[in-house]
Amino acid sequence: MDNKFRTVPLDTMIDKHIGERGTERREAFENELRIDLLGQAIKQARQERNLTQQQLGELVGVQKAQISKIENSVKNARFETILKVFNALGLKVNFSLEANNEKLAY
Repeated sequence: MDNKFRTVPLDTMIDKHIGERGTERREAFENELRIDLLGQAIKQARQERNLTQQQLGELVGVQKAQISKIENSVKNARFETILKVFNALGLKVNFSLEANNEKLAY
């Protein structure tokens, strides 16, 4: 019996359909993915603390809808609000900035 399906590594599929690392399209894809993961991390931290979106919003000083937007798409949120969410959840944030392969801040 000839199997028409074969296992292909995820990186191979991304390289083929999005572009190889270093290309503009691939970098945009990777950045979007990191942003989405940040929203998911916020949601997970909120749930682990047994907080509703409404309760977290009250701690931060925003509406429940804003917390929902942050959890689903951080890119549409104000940076100041995201930092308030981190603070309310007791999350430590580390940033690393790089330009032309040179670290600017840690």
